[in-house]
Amino acid sequence: MEIVTAPEQPGASVRLRPEIAALPAYRQGRPAPADGFKLSSNENPHEPLPGVEAAVAASAHEIHRYPDATALAVRERIAGRFGVTADEVIVGAGSVSLIAQFISAAAAAGDEVVYSWRSFEAYPGLVTVAGATSVRVPNRADHSHDLEAMAAAITDRTRVVIVCSPNNPTGTVVTADEFERFMAAVPGDLLVLLDEAYIEFVRDEASVDGRTLIGRYPNLIVLRTFSKAYGLAGLRVGYAIGPVAILDAARSTAIPLSVTAASSAGAIASLDAEAELLARVDVIVERRDRVRAALIAQGWPIPQAQGNFVWLPTGDATSAVAERLFDAGLVTRAFPPEGIRVSVGEEESVEILLRILGELVPASQEGAAV
Repeated sequence: MEIVTAPEQPGASVRLRPEIAALPAYRQGRPAPADGFKLSSNENPHEPLPGVEAAVAASAHEIHRYPDATALAVRERIAGRFGVTADEVIVGAGSVSLIAQFISAAAAAGDEVVYSWRSFEAYPGLVTVAGATSVRVPNRADHSHDLEAMAAAITDRTRVVIVCSPNNPTGTVVTADEFERFMAAVPGDLLVLLDEAYIEFVRDEASVDGRTLIGRYPNLIVLRTFSKAYGLAGLRVGYAIGPVAILDAARSTAIPLSVTAASSAGAIASLDAEAELLARVDVIVERRDRVRAALIAQGWPIPQAQGNFVWLPTGDATSAVAERLFDAGLVTRAFPPEGIRVSVGEEESVEILLRILGELVPASQEGAAV
């Protein structure tokens, strides 16, 4: 009998880093049905402002030219708003790309990066790509960062600590007092990244605000983005503020020319229209708080929600609940076996969300859905 073997896939014999070959690719949410709603990517549900669209369209006249590699015009506008110099601002293709740059600048093989878990799903991959090792510190029972435990997890091998506030995907914040105690406890030569991608949605007055910390700590970087509150997710523009020496190291790890002219134009136009865009944020915040209150009234143990999303701690029922929502036309982001992140989307999605989840009220405060 002839034994037939499956043909080898092209490239299968090429020697790759085993940890990279085993690393799952970043996964976007499934596309929404034609009559459904995409609530999986924390996107701003409002369409772009006409002035922002016009600025982006106008940039098309120069797509035959390379963009400004330093995004100077954007950096100058951000610097003016934060009271720093343009050299103290770095702009990248979304804040996640900047986090990758900072990790690569500080951590290599044998080094460690500490962060809370569950937190932003891209963190583990960014650390692995840099060749470093992740140290995941479990969230507290209320789904927030345990900064004391994170500080205790720091060793001589730790090179970076990431603090995500509001935390994606659980929505909880780190308070200003907690963060100040944390910074007092960590070594002064340890790079701390404060990821504030959702800061514009925060209404908790006790929350940490990176704006008030700029210039106070020589080892702190504050990261923000235009993707969420400003509605530029498709253009990929994020920024970081901190000491020049650290930013220069991150600049050295960047892919050149990653911020396009269209991205810069959109960011500047969004800053010009900031008042109107932040009014839209207020609409999303009201909708978020209304959804959370309704879910709590149904019996769901929803943690604090300070981003543009809510967290459903569905536990072992995560996949089943996500499928029920999908069947109803709602695409959400499931993290089995922990929970589901539901972005605050169009108003029309709210009734569907509450109706379906009302049929799946958890049997206990652990979020075990029936």
